[in-house]
Amino acid sequence: MTPRMHAGQVAIDVALVRRLVDAQFPRWAGLPLFPVRSAGTVNAIYRLGDEHAVRLPLLPSSTADLEAELEWLPRLATAGLPLAIPEPVVTGAPVEEFPLVWAVYRWIDGVPVAPGGPVDDVGAAARLAGFVRALRSVPVNGVPDGRGVRPLADDDDAVRSAVATLLDPGRAAAAIAVWEAALAAETWDGERVWVHGDLLPVNLLASGGALSAVLDFGAAGAGDGAYDLLPAWCVFSGAARDAFRAELGPDDDAWARARGYALVKGLMAAPYYRETNPAFAALAQRLIDASLAWV
Repeated sequence: MTPRMHAGQVAIDVALVRRLVDAQFPRWAGLPLFPVRSAGTVNAIYRLGDEHAVRLPLLPSSTADLEAELEWLPRLATAGLPLAIPEPVVTGAPVEEFPLVWAVYRWIDGVPVAPGGPVDDVGAAARLAGFVRALRSVPVNGVPDGRGVRPLADDDDAVRSAVATLLDPGRAAAAIAVWEAALAAETWDGERVWVHGDLLPVNLLASGGALSAVLDFGAAGAGDGAYDLLPAWCVFSGAARDAFRAELGPDDDAWARARGYALVKGLMAAPYYRETNPAFAALAQRLIDASLAWV
């Protein structure tokens, strides 16, 4: 059974997924099926045979993200992006037992990227920056809003409350200084570019010692390109962070906004997942810690 992280989360287990696959796609009946361990928070993932993965939303509200992926990933597949991205194969229909859209994707080999993991950090930073540049260059005609569209100021009350609740006085003062610098930065000019919106280690794969794939485009859309600077605070450090920043060349205002985005994401996620998804809570804590350090 997939661990419960959210109120209203749909119950999903291997027996359910087996029934869905066998009933709707009998050509795959009998293929090995087993859950994939992941720190992800939106979908349950099951490996189906050697070539496929089944993704099922954990919440009814998450189906919109999956449906957006199914619409836009085939279009992005023709854009010549320098890293592999998910490839939907078939869409599963809602049924009484599981009344949500689900999908089967092509399996992508690799291991999740983490600081100190199996990739050369500086090389990974350059490759990921190249991916972000290429994604930004894809036309956004008709693309729905992505992350970074809402003003940072909309989160002011929530951030200040979380800082007061979660951090000791010394770190709280540092967090407020980072946050106020983000608010004081020149606001986003409204130039919409493709934004992945969730470039976290859990969504990056390495293969053969090099960054190879970017997963989970459920949050992708058109927005503030500064949001995709997030890896500077959750993936890279030191020379790798410097390389990532140098490759993308954000101005100081974009960098300050991105640091604010990192702080918000960390503060909101750390307490929410502390008990139900410790791996993701640790990632959220890294976002907080890195955003408070000098960068």
